[in-house]
Amino acid sequence: MRNSAFLPSGHPAPRPPSAEILALRAVHRAISDLRRGTPVIVEGEGDALLVAAAETVGAQGLAELAALAGTVPVLLLSPVRASAILQRPVPLNAPDEGAIALRLPSGLTAPERLRALADPTAELLLGAEGHALERAPLPALAAAGLSLAKLGRLLPALVAAQMPPTAPAEGLLRVSAAELLAYPASVATSLRRVGEARVPLEDSPETRIIAFRAADGGIEHLAMLVGDPESVLAQGGAPLVRLHSECFTGDLLGSLRCDCGPQLKGALRRMAEDGAGILLYLAQEGRGIGLVNKLRAYTLQDQGLDTLDANRALGYGADERNFLVAATMLRLLDVPRVRLLTNNPDKISGLAACGIEVATREQHAYAGNGVNDRYLATKAERFGHMLEE
Repeated sequence: MRNSAFLPSGHPAPRPPSAEILALRAVHRAISDLRRGTPVIVEGEGDALLVAAAETVGAQGLAELAALAGTVPVLLLSPVRASAILQRPVPLNAPDEGAIALRLPSGLTAPERLRALADPTAELLLGAEGHALERAPLPALAAAGLSLAKLGRLLPALVAAQMPPTAPAEGLLRVSAAELLAYPASVATSLRRVGEARVPLEDSPETRIIAFRAADGGIEHLAMLVGDPESVLAQGGAPLVRLHSECFTGDLLGSLRCDCGPQLKGALRRMAEDGAGILLYLAQEGRGIGLVNKLRAYTLQDQGLDTLDANRALGYGADERNFLVAATMLRLLDVPRVRLLTNNPDKISGLAACGIEVATREQHAYAGNGVNDRYLATKAERFGHMLEE
């Protein structure tokens, strides 16, 4: 314990962190460990599951896992990926079961083979070894383990083995399944304003940017306040608001594969013309799957899949974003009602579910450019986006 004699004179001893802060720290550290190939222990009531990301684990991590495992390791995959590897449909044992476990023959436990099993864009040549792959019983806590991989924006594919809950595992982090499953909501509601500045932009010269950071210390989200939205709020009105998920390829590089760049610049211009607006720039690349997985999805799209099926082939849902992040930012900005600049019905329902009133929806569509026509058609046909008046 830190000796209070070493504290500056007149300053009280710091309070111990709350249980919520400790949980956020534990999950954030577990994410980091998984991303760098270190096994993590996921704990539940009377159960413990040792997991390592198939995408990142190396020989050392696999050796640690084998030494501590109480059972033979299995490969945890999404049902779509498991079906692709086995080249046959793999029915779920229960409707809410979101994972499949496969037994791993010894020849398939080398790190490079595991990465190929996890990644649908990798060339996968199993040969005779492929016939040895078969389904295994799903271990307890599998869903929580895969949620950890998703939080790390890794491919949801894990080498996993059950272990005795009380077994010593020096140097490995333990995190509870309950903390993992609560993390998205907990981290969103812990957002706080940490900095702001006036930043004149090409499309909106009168703009202030406010940065928000969560208690886990993760990537910041930004609010761009154009003009004078406070005056709209002071008069009881609803400011024009856009939820914009970051898109490195579209926003920064001008990619023609999506409509993100035109939507971003167009929203800022519209707000400048109206004299007020708020654009929330959310760190949720690729509908929440991250930049690397978005690039993988592009590769799958080049092979014939649309944007929704490409996400599913990677093991992700159609949309992994957390709209509670946006709702928390709006509450911290004292914005209870919005005129939402969107074509996405999920953003409307997502904000409403989080307590933000959507007074009206404002159309925000841009014509195809010859490259993204199929992408836009998929958004309309399969995501329900309202691209036409």
